[in-house]
Amino acid sequence: MDTIKIMPCLDMKEGRVVKGIHFADLKDAGDPVENAAFYEKEGADELAMLDIAATVENRKTRLEWVRNVSSVIRIPLTVGGGISTLQDIDLVLKSGADKISMNSAAVKNPDLVRQAADRFGSEKVIVAIDARRNKAMPSGFELVVSGGTRPVAKDAVAWAKQCQDLGAGAILPTSMDGDGTQAGYDLDFTKAISDAVTIPVVASGGAGKLEHFYEAVVRGGAQILLAASVFHYRILSIRQVKEYLLRKGLHVHI
Repeated sequence: MDTIKIMPCLDMKEGRVVKGIHFADLKDAGDPVENAAFYEKEGADELAMLDIAATVENRKTRLEWVRNVSSVIRIPLTVGGGISTLQDIDLVLKSGADKISMNSAAVKNPDLVRQAADRFGSEKVIVAIDARRNKAMPSGFELVVSGGTRPVAKDAVAWAKQCQDLGAGAILPTSMDGDGTQAGYDLDFTKAISDAVTIPVVASGGAGKLEHFYEAVVRGGAQILLAASVFHYRILSIRQVKEYLLRKGLHVHI
Protein backbone atom coordinates (compact mmCIF):
# COMPACT_ATOMS: atom_id res chain seq x y z
CA MET A 1 0.00 0.00 0.00
CA ASP A 2 1.22 3.51 -0.82
CA THR A 3 2.27 5.69 2.10
CA ILE A 4 -0.08 8.69 2.07
CA LYS A 5 1.72 12.02 2.46
CA ILE A 6 0.46 15.28 3.92
CA MET A 7 1.62 18.46 2.18
CA PRO A 8 0.71 21.89 3.61
CA CYS A 9 0.83 24.65 1.02
CA LEU A 10 2.14 28.18 1.44
CA ASP A 11 0.47 30.43 -1.14
CA MET A 12 2.75 33.45 -1.31
CA LYS A 13 2.11 37.09 -2.12
CA GLU A 14 4.29 40.10 -1.21
CA GLY A 15 6.36 37.96 1.15
CA ARG A 16 3.43 36.68 3.21
CA VAL A 17 1.37 33.50 3.22
CA VAL A 18 -2.14 34.24 1.93
CA LYS A 19 -5.28 32.22 1.36
CA GLY A 20 -8.36 32.95 -0.68
CA ILE A 21 -11.51 31.29 -1.95
CA HIS A 22 -11.81 30.32 -5.62
CA PHE A 23 -8.37 31.95 -6.13
CA ALA A 24 -9.69 35.38 -4.95
CA ASP A 25 -10.42 37.43 -1.77
CA LEU A 26 -6.94 36.81 -0.35
CA LYS A 27 -6.37 37.08 3.39
CA ASP A 28 -3.10 37.10 5.31
CA ALA A 29 -2.16 33.73 6.83
CA GLY A 30 1.19 34.49 8.42
CA ASP A 31 4.93 34.39 7.91
CA PRO A 32 6.24 31.73 5.50
CA VAL A 33 9.36 30.82 7.51
CA GLU A 34 7.41 30.46 10.77
CA ASN A 35 4.72 28.42 9.02
CA ALA A 36 7.28 26.14 7.32
CA ALA A 37 9.12 25.38 10.57
CA PHE A 38 5.82 24.80 12.38
CA TYR A 39 4.54 22.36 9.75
CA GLU A 40 7.73 20.31 9.73
CA LYS A 41 7.57 20.05 13.52
CA GLU A 42 3.90 19.03 13.24
CA GLY A 43 4.81 16.08 11.00
CA ALA A 44 4.30 17.33 7.44
CA ASP A 45 5.84 14.92 4.90
CA GLU A 46 6.41 17.58 2.26
CA LEU A 47 5.80 21.30 1.82
CA ALA A 48 4.60 23.31 -1.17
CA MET A 49 5.23 27.00 -1.74
CA LEU A 50 3.43 28.69 -4.60
CA ASP A 51 4.17 32.25 -5.69
CA ILE A 52 0.59 32.80 -6.78
CA ALA A 53 1.06 36.26 -8.29
CA ALA A 54 4.24 35.58 -10.29
CA THR A 55 2.59 34.63 -13.59
CA VAL A 56 -0.11 37.30 -13.39
CA GLU A 57 2.53 39.94 -12.54
CA ASN A 58 4.75 38.57 -15.34
CA ARG A 59 7.78 37.95 -13.14
CA LYS A 60 9.88 35.08 -11.83
CA THR A 61 9.59 33.29 -8.48
CA ARG A 62 11.17 35.26 -5.63
CA LEU A 63 14.28 33.21 -4.90
CA GLU A 64 14.82 34.79 -1.48
CA TRP A 65 11.50 33.27 -0.36
CA VAL A 66 12.74 29.85 -1.47
CA ARG A 67 16.07 30.29 0.34
CA ASN A 68 14.42 31.51 3.54
CA VAL A 69 11.89 28.68 3.72
CA SER A 70 14.24 25.88 2.63
CA SER A 71 16.78 26.95 5.28
CA VAL A 72 14.45 26.01 8.16
CA ILE A 73 13.14 22.61 6.94
CA ARG A 74 14.51 19.21 5.98
CA ILE A 75 11.35 17.80 4.34
CA PRO A 76 11.03 18.06 0.53
CA LEU A 77 10.01 21.51 -0.72
CA THR A 78 8.09 21.97 -3.97
CA VAL A 79 8.13 25.49 -5.40
CA GLY A 80 5.87 26.87 -8.13
CA GLY A 81 4.85 30.16 -9.72
CA GLY A 82 6.56 32.06 -12.50
CA ILE A 83 8.73 29.13 -13.59
CA SER A 84 8.92 29.22 -17.37
CA THR A 85 12.46 28.20 -18.46
CA LEU A 86 15.08 25.58 -17.65
CA GLN A 87 17.17 28.37 -16.14
CA ASP A 88 14.29 29.27 -13.79
CA ILE A 89 14.12 25.64 -12.68
CA ASP A 90 17.87 25.50 -12.14
CA LEU A 91 17.83 28.68 -10.01
CA VAL A 92 14.88 27.51 -7.89
CA LEU A 93 16.48 24.11 -7.24
CA LYS A 94 19.81 25.76 -6.40
CA SER A 95 17.96 28.07 -3.96
CA GLY A 96 16.87 25.06 -1.92
CA ALA A 97 13.78 23.58 -3.57
CA ASP A 98 13.67 19.80 -4.05
CA LYS A 99 11.01 19.90 -6.78
CA ILE A 100 9.39 22.48 -8.99
CA SER A 101 5.79 22.87 -10.04
CA MET A 102 4.90 24.42 -13.38
CA ASN A 103 1.51 25.30 -14.75
CA SER A 104 0.93 28.11 -17.28
CA ALA A 105 4.42 27.74 -18.79
CA ALA A 106 3.88 24.03 -19.43
CA VAL A 107 0.57 24.72 -21.19
CA LYS A 108 2.26 27.37 -23.33
CA ASN A 109 5.26 25.17 -24.12
CA PRO A 110 4.63 21.45 -23.40
CA ASP A 111 8.15 20.57 -24.51
CA LEU A 112 9.42 22.39 -21.40
CA VAL A 113 8.08 19.46 -19.33
CA ARG A 114 10.10 16.98 -21.40
CA GLN A 115 13.24 19.13 -21.31
CA ALA A 116 12.94 19.61 -17.54
CA ALA A 117 12.43 15.89 -16.91
CA ASP A 118 15.42 15.03 -19.15
CA ARG A 119 17.71 17.54 -17.48
CA PHE A 120 16.69 17.43 -13.81
CA GLY A 121 14.86 14.08 -13.52
CA SER A 122 11.13 13.32 -13.60
CA GLU A 123 10.96 13.15 -9.80
CA LYS A 124 11.73 16.89 -9.63
CA VAL A 125 9.02 17.94 -12.10
CA ILE A 126 5.40 18.39 -11.00
CA VAL A 127 2.78 19.78 -13.34
CA ALA A 128 0.00 21.73 -11.62
CA ILE A 129 -3.31 21.61 -13.45
CA ASP A 130 -6.00 24.14 -12.59
CA ALA A 131 -9.42 23.41 -14.02
CA ARG A 132 -13.05 24.34 -13.86
CA ARG A 133 -16.14 22.42 -14.87
CA ASN A 134 -17.13 22.79 -18.52
CA LYS A 135 -19.55 20.34 -20.14
CA ALA A 136 -18.11 21.13 -23.57
CA MET A 137 -14.91 19.24 -22.66
CA PRO A 138 -14.75 15.43 -23.11
CA SER A 139 -13.86 14.94 -19.42
CA GLY A 140 -16.10 17.78 -18.22
CA PHE A 141 -13.08 19.78 -16.99
CA GLU A 142 -11.42 22.68 -18.79
CA LEU A 143 -7.84 23.76 -18.21
CA VAL A 144 -7.35 27.32 -16.88
CA VAL A 145 -4.06 29.22 -16.58
CA SER A 146 -2.63 32.47 -15.23
CA GLY A 147 -3.74 31.88 -11.64
CA GLY A 148 -7.17 30.68 -12.73
CA THR A 149 -7.89 33.83 -14.76
CA ARG A 150 -7.77 32.40 -18.30
CA PRO A 151 -9.55 29.30 -19.67
CA VAL A 152 -7.69 27.77 -22.62
CA ALA A 153 -10.31 25.49 -24.29
CA LYS A 154 -8.25 22.39 -23.53
CA ASP A 155 -9.39 19.24 -21.75
CA ALA A 156 -7.70 19.05 -18.32
CA VAL A 157 -7.63 15.24 -18.11
CA ALA A 158 -6.19 14.82 -21.60
CA TRP A 159 -3.53 17.36 -20.61
CA ALA A 160 -2.65 15.33 -17.49
CA LYS A 161 -2.05 12.26 -19.68
CA GLN A 162 0.10 14.31 -22.04
CA CYS A 163 2.16 15.61 -19.11
CA GLN A 164 2.83 12.06 -17.92
CA ASP A 165 3.94 11.11 -21.44
CA LEU A 166 6.27 14.14 -21.48
CA GLY A 167 7.98 12.93 -18.30
CA ALA A 168 6.26 14.70 -15.39
CA GLY A 169 6.81 12.92 -12.07
CA ALA A 170 3.50 13.93 -10.46
CA ILE A 171 0.29 15.84 -11.23
CA LEU A 172 -1.18 18.47 -8.90
CA PRO A 173 -4.78 19.09 -9.96
CA THR A 174 -6.74 21.93 -8.35
CA SER A 175 -10.41 22.51 -9.02
CA MET A 176 -11.25 26.20 -9.01
CA ASP A 177 -14.77 25.19 -8.00
CA GLY A 178 -13.46 23.86 -4.68
CA ASP A 179 -10.43 26.02 -3.89
CA GLY A 180 -10.43 27.48 -0.38
CA THR A 181 -14.04 26.50 0.30
CA GLN A 182 -13.21 23.81 2.92
CA ALA A 183 -16.16 21.92 1.39
CA GLY A 184 -14.00 18.98 0.32
CA TYR A 185 -11.68 18.14 -2.53
CA ASP A 186 -13.27 17.95 -5.97
CA LEU A 187 -13.31 14.14 -6.00
CA ASP A 188 -14.69 13.87 -9.54
CA PHE A 189 -11.77 15.89 -10.89
CA THR A 190 -9.14 14.18 -8.72
CA LYS A 191 -10.48 10.73 -9.68
CA ALA A 192 -10.61 11.61 -13.40
CA ILE A 193 -6.92 12.55 -13.25
CA SER A 194 -5.82 9.60 -11.08
CA ASP A 195 -7.64 7.18 -13.41
CA ALA A 196 -5.88 8.70 -16.42
CA VAL A 197 -2.29 8.57 -15.13
CA THR A 198 -0.02 6.14 -13.25
CA ILE A 199 2.21 8.79 -11.61
CA PRO A 200 1.33 10.20 -8.15
CA VAL A 201 -1.57 12.62 -7.93
CA VAL A 202 -1.65 15.42 -5.35
CA ALA A 203 -5.19 16.21 -4.17
CA SER A 204 -5.60 19.97 -3.81
CA GLY A 205 -8.29 22.56 -3.18
CA GLY A 206 -11.07 22.46 -0.60
CA ALA A 207 -10.00 20.30 2.37
CA GLY A 208 -11.98 21.29 5.48
CA LYS A 209 -12.53 18.22 7.66
CA LEU A 210 -10.93 14.89 8.42
CA GLU A 211 -13.26 12.95 6.12
CA HIS A 212 -12.13 15.00 3.14
CA PHE A 213 -8.57 13.71 3.43
CA TYR A 214 -9.73 10.08 3.57
CA GLU A 215 -12.11 10.55 0.63
CA ALA A 216 -9.33 12.06 -1.49
CA VAL A 217 -7.40 8.80 -1.16
CA VAL A 218 -10.21 6.24 -1.28
CA ARG A 219 -12.52 7.95 -3.78
CA GLY A 220 -10.13 10.34 -5.50
CA GLY A 221 -7.13 8.05 -5.88
CA ALA A 222 -4.65 10.63 -4.54
CA GLN A 223 -1.36 9.69 -2.82
CA ILE A 224 -0.40 13.16 -1.58
CA LEU A 225 -2.88 15.41 0.23
CA LEU A 226 -2.26 19.14 -0.07
CA ALA A 227 -4.12 21.58 2.15
CA ALA A 228 -3.76 25.21 3.16
CA SER A 229 -6.66 26.99 4.95
CA VAL A 230 -7.42 24.10 7.29
CA PHE A 231 -3.80 24.10 8.55
CA HIS A 232 -3.10 27.86 8.39
CA TYR A 233 -6.14 28.67 10.51
CA ARG A 234 -5.44 25.73 12.85
CA ILE A 235 -8.81 24.11 12.15
CA LEU A 236 -7.01 20.77 12.06
CA SER A 237 -3.46 19.74 12.88
CA ILE A 238 -1.34 17.50 10.66
CA ARG A 239 -1.14 14.97 13.48
CA GLN A 240 -4.94 14.88 13.78
CA VAL A 241 -5.21 14.17 10.05
CA LYS A 242 -2.56 11.44 10.16
CA GLU A 243 -4.03 9.72 13.22
CA TYR A 244 -7.45 9.76 11.58
CA LEU A 245 -6.11 8.23 8.35
CA LEU A 246 -4.26 5.59 10.36
CA ARG A 247 -7.46 4.67 12.20
CA LYS A 248 -9.19 4.35 8.82
CA GLY A 249 -6.58 1.81 7.71
CA LEU A 250 -4.37 3.98 5.52
CA HIS A 251 -0.58 3.93 5.72
CA VAL A 252 0.99 7.18 6.97
CA HIS A 253 4.23 8.12 8.72
CA ILE A 254 3.61 9.46 12.23
